[in-house]
Amino acid sequence: MEIQAAVTREKGAPFQIETLTLAEPKETEVLVKMAGCGVCHTDLLGRDQGLPVPLPAVLGHEGSGVVEKVGSAVTEIRPGDHVVFSSYACGVCEACRRGHPAQCVRCDEVDFFGVYADGTKRLKDKNGEEISSFFSQSSFSTWCIADQNNSVVVDKYVDLAMLGPLGCGLGTGAGSVLNVLKPAPGDSFAVFGCGAVGLSAVMAAKLSGCATIIGVDIVESRLELAKELGATHVINGKETESISGAIKDITYGRGVDSSLDTTAIEALINEALYCLRRGGSAGIVGSSGENIIGVKMQYALMGESKRLIGIVQGDVIPKLFIPKLISFYKNGCYPFDKLIKYYSLDELNEAVSASESGAVIKPVIRY
Repeated sequence: MEIQAAVTREKGAPFQIETLTLAEPKETEVLVKMAGCGVCHTDLLGRDQGLPVPLPAVLGHEGSGVVEKVGSAVTEIRPGDHVVFSSYACGVCEACRRGHPAQCVRCDEVDFFGVYADGTKRLKDKNGEEISSFFSQSSFSTWCIADQNNSVVVDKYVDLAMLGPLGCGLGTGAGSVLNVLKPAPGDSFAVFGCGAVGLSAVMAAKLSGCATIIGVDIVESRLELAKELGATHVINGKETESISGAIKDITYGRGVDSSLDTTAIEALINEALYCLRRGGSAGIVGSSGENIIGVKMQYALMGESKRLIGIVQGDVIPKLFIPKLISFYKNGCYPFDKLIKYYSLDELNEAVSASESGAVIKPVIRY
């Protein structure tokens, strides 16, 4: 079938809207008419070749839509179901069977290397050239093919277009807090970077009952939104000589129980460690290629029994966690719609610019 899709043909080049041919779904796959797709930093890493995505490619990995057709081996999804896409996981490796699909041994291969689980592609351009896929979905497109393993059936009575970011950015922020750092009621928490991931973490910390929630950023509008979403304190990094010192002041010299860095900036990762109490935990979710960070072992890590944890996709089980976040939203406890601004597919490059400048926290393409 013919579809419209945003194609990335050269490193760093603007997205081009083209007519492509999409193949039929195979045995374990579903054909989906897209409703929405979030714009994520990971898409831009693919565009700029910070990830090994073979070009040309159709990016987009925070997709949501309505199932049109299912393959012969699909058992849990039916035509008409509303679905949100997540990262691919095989379901049979050790990590998957232990309940950690974000650690799947095939995750990188299928998410980043341009092919579906069977090693083939589903898209061709008008000249017959094969186009690489992304995250087993390529959801910067009007229609797409996804695997049943990365398709999550969701509530039909919630605006489907806005749900896609739950499959990556928003799920990562919330999952990092609720599934990995696991603050107890009354705990203290600090997040570095109040973009989509960081603000999702703020909302999750509030859900956890944290008594002190500290948001750190350099954009005042984001800090104001952090306070609206649950932060008890905010710190503007441009106006503060020592962020960790300011956090220690807020916590009467003790430090926070846990922290999360969403920036992948070396200095802020260190600050996320320095601001912890003895025995506290810092998580990292930001990605910036092959950066090397220096850590003061005695004062930032080992000497005070602190933990530094790399977290992928919040270590969630998407088919359980995404419906849970939607329930929180319906109950008024997780108002992630406040982060979103909608664009059309033709406005994708504008949406990307707004995201890169910080003007918009979570752009979403509405089809």
